[in-house]
Amino acid sequence: MLLNLRSFDPRRHLVKAKSGDDQLVLGDEPLYVVDGQHRLVALHDLLDDNEAEWAGFRIPFVCLLGATATEEMRQFYIVNSRAKSVPTDLAYALLHKQAQESPEEREALLEGKDGWKVNGQELTERLAGETPWKGRIRFPGEKKTKQMTIPSSGMVNSLRELVRGTYPYFESAGEEQQVQMLSAYWSGILRMLPEANETPDVYTIQKMTGAVVMHMILPNVVELLRSQGHSALDPNAYAEALEAPLRELQDENRNGEFVSGAAFWRSGADGAAGAFSSNAGRRVLRARLLSRLDKITIT
Repeated sequence: MLLNLRSFDPRRHLVKAKSGDDQLVLGDEPLYVVDGQHRLVALHDLLDDNEAEWAGFRIPFVCLLGATATEEMRQFYIVNSRAKSVPTDLAYALLHKQAQESPEEREALLEGKDGWKVNGQELTERLAGETPWKGRIRFPGEKKTKQMTIPSSGMVNSLRELVRGTYPYFESAGEEQQVQMLSAYWSGILRMLPEANETPDVYTIQKMTGAVVMHMILPNVVELLRSQGHSALDPNAYAEALEAPLRELQDENRNGEFVSGAAFWRSGADGAAGAFSSNAGRRVLRARLLSRLDKITIT
């Protein structure tokens, strides 16, 4: 277990033992549980059932001394993202929370290898508001509904290349304009696939495969719009640019039928997109969509 003595004062809590080593004296000071809450609850249950047998049970622990709540979150993230597995969406949310709690921590995170996760989580939380993604993204602790098509960690991961700085125009736009750009983009996509907008759980366009592939081609679509004098914040321009690529995309589903348009993105055996869920498959879809995008003229 990982604990923390938030009120640590070396003058009160450290005394010299006979061995000459410092000894921690807790008294009645509370210890905050940073990691190991489930094990602690389990022990409480054991004590309730049979206190005589379990009262003397010893629990090894590591204790932080005087760490802040922000430091507790950072240590929890480190332990659970590197030492053992916890849900990725919770790890990303904690990382973002650290960045919010401290400007210094935010700057350090953004400069490190996890910076893209902070940016991606911020965009994901913004997109979950008044956008085509409202009600579609499931965050840690939320009960899943039929309208929820993707976990927050999946959305963050789908944005990875955009927020890592590989597309300078997107990076330089700033968060507010990035949200507007993504909202306009997905509004255009769903105008071309209205069936998917009405019953999102039946289609994969707003699930992991669709989100990753459509974000992979976003830089190309934006550059097409800009090259033809259109705004990167115009849903109508996105709809026109993507009409042919989305409607003409076709393949054989598991029932042996060729499907295209919205039917291509249906979940299960009726659709064909599921066959492209691997990284290699997503690259194939990207290439197919881009091959049609090159021929588009936006009026």
